[in-house]
Amino acid sequence: MYDYDNDFAIPEESRKNMDLPAIEGAVRTILKAIGEDPDREGLLETPQRVARMYAEVFSGLHRDVSKDIKVFNEKGNDEMILIGDIPFYSMCEHHLLPFHGKAHVVYIPRDGKILGLSKVARIVDTLSRKPQLQERLTSEIADQIIKSIDATSVCVVIEAEHLCMTMRGIRKPGSKTVTSAMRGGCRTDARTRNEALALINRQRSNS
Repeated sequence: MYDYDNDFAIPEESRKNMDLPAIEGAVRTILKAIGEDPDREGLLETPQRVARMYAEVFSGLHRDVSKDIKVFNEKGNDEMILIGDIPFYSMCEHHLLPFHGKAHVVYIPRDGKILGLSKVARIVDTLSRKPQLQERLTSEIADQIIKSIDATSVCVVIEAEHLCMTMRGIRKPGSKTVTSAMRGGCRTDARTRNEALALINRQRSNS
């Protein structure tokens, strides 16, 4: 078995909370089950590679996203803020195949509390690093921003391509799924919602 404890590239949360040798053994079992030989040269290190990959792509399961958040106080700032075109990669929990795309986040601060721009991207990254559904990921991002700074309004839009649709099943490469989550004024006030969506659509058309 690979010495995962001494691989410093593996996130600390994964080393503590994931049974990486068990993943390695499970991959060997799968390779045998599909009719492959896990002991042939090309596959000898595949179980280790998959275990290390899972340690990375599922690290959000065991990371407290609030540790990544830094709040700044900018008194008088109550205007809309857009952080757009945030790339993300996640794994669909139905088939454990990737889906990837871009997240767009709009929020209106309350009492001048704003998030560092990189921290919004970190929220997206951490919440995407676990078995996910796009709909849930969209809602979790919006809820985390509300929880972190009690924003008066939040709008999150995610557009993504799912490999479970492009490499299997209906096999429609290039098809995109778009989901949104509205909180606060973006849910209750049509004018605020429309302004947020217009801002996001402008960003999307320019990217």
